[in-house]
Amino acid sequence: MALDRLAADEGIEVVAVSRLRETEPVGPVEQGPFLNGAVQVTTDLPPRELLARLLDVEERLGRVRGERFGPRTIDLDLLVYGDEIVDEPGLSVPHPRLPERRFALEPLAELAPALVVPGRGSVSALLAELE
Repeated sequence: MALDRLAADEGIEVVAVSRLRETEPVGPVEQGPFLNGAVQVTTDLPPRELLARLLDVEERLGRVRGERFGPRTIDLDLLVYGDEIVDEPGLSVPHPRLPERRFALEPLAELAPALVVPGRGSVSALLAELE
């Protein structure tokens, strides 16, 4: 559903999709497993607008923001935006916790193992550091 909505959104083209992985949740809240994957898109939208579109898809799919790290129906994150580094209120790109999150790095590595996370190194190198 989220992919369909992203693909239908003017200004966003879905280029590639990783397979989904079931992973254990991270954080202090007891909850069931998550499904994680990655999507590569092309867009002319600036990072802030792309994030707004992602949050809109979440909302249309029933996400209600509650307890931090708590259960959620969907969670779309902007992990990397080309070679840009963005650090402003409400938006940090690359995602600040990406290097420590295997559940995000593995799907990224499936799509683009040589992808360089600005200021951090390649996805494959970051993944190797977690081993």
